[in-house]
Amino acid sequence: MEPWDVLILGSGPAGGTAAIYAARAGLKTALVSGPMPGGQLTTTGVIENFPGFPNGIQGPQFAQAVEEQARRFGAEFLFDIVSRVDLARPPFGLFSEEKEYRARALIVSTGSSPRRLGLPAERELAGRGLSYCATCDGRFFQGKQVAVVGGGDSAAEEALYLARLAARVYLVHRRDRLRAGPVLEQRVLENPKIEPRWNCVVEDLKCGAAGLEQAVLRDTRGGERREIDVQGVFVAIGHVPNSALFKDWLDLDAAGYIVTDGRTRTKIPGVFAAGDVADPHYRQAITAAGSGCMAAMEAARYLEAQAG
Repeated sequence: MEPWDVLILGSGPAGGTAAIYAARAGLKTALVSGPMPGGQLTTTGVIENFPGFPNGIQGPQFAQAVEEQARRFGAEFLFDIVSRVDLARPPFGLFSEEKEYRARALIVSTGSSPRRLGLPAERELAGRGLSYCATCDGRFFQGKQVAVVGGGDSAAEEALYLARLAARVYLVHRRDRLRAGPVLEQRVLENPKIEPRWNCVVEDLKCGAAGLEQAVLRDTRGGERREIDVQGVFVAIGHVPNSALFKDWLDLDAAGYIVTDGRTRTKIPGVFAAGDVADPHYRQAITAAGSGCMAAMEAARYLEAQAG
């Protein structure tokens, strides 16, 4: 089969935007959806902070609209899961269990996955009181009691953000002090709306008809259990970039994020990385979409230069 001009791996906001820009530029473009067509947005309730949607939009609806827009410009969507890549030279190879795909330029937009608590109720409560992003979902808990799980910079930032909205924020951490930087730690400890629960882990989540109602905490020293009434739990124990496929080919930082030059270009000419797989800082749909645009434009420039 003739190689694609641009092959995009991952179908979240970064991949979908890259598909729109690449296809609209007249490039033969395909997007391989991966294990979660539409990316993490398909598990999101209402998206209220993406420009252009004053009343918000449902995550799955947003993902579908992006796909339809990319298809209108000629992009193809391939519903497959890639298990191996060959980036030795173009056309680059991506291999699933049954198929082989080749492309002159590759955009990696495989995203990242939040570290989870590992509780049985976690899947059931996704979108019903359990969240992994305070910036995304905090507004839904205005005036309510919530808990943030974690003790690093991310957890401290989430707690401070939620303290502007929620009535009370419990900060649940397995140790007796935060791992966050001194400035963030001081802000957390001085905030009257944040109540740390030291030496505790979340052992269970209890829900009712309307969603989450209580979190069960276990003391890490004596094993005592106690319940706190919360309508929301925000898990902030880190993210894992979905970059394992590329560890033998691309430079990764200490946390596993793909290293780029700031213009989405990786160390291999013709291979670009966009969205959360290369972004340890923001992890927002709008920033992912922006980097997807950048990657597609850089891919087009690369292909033009190769054509002479």
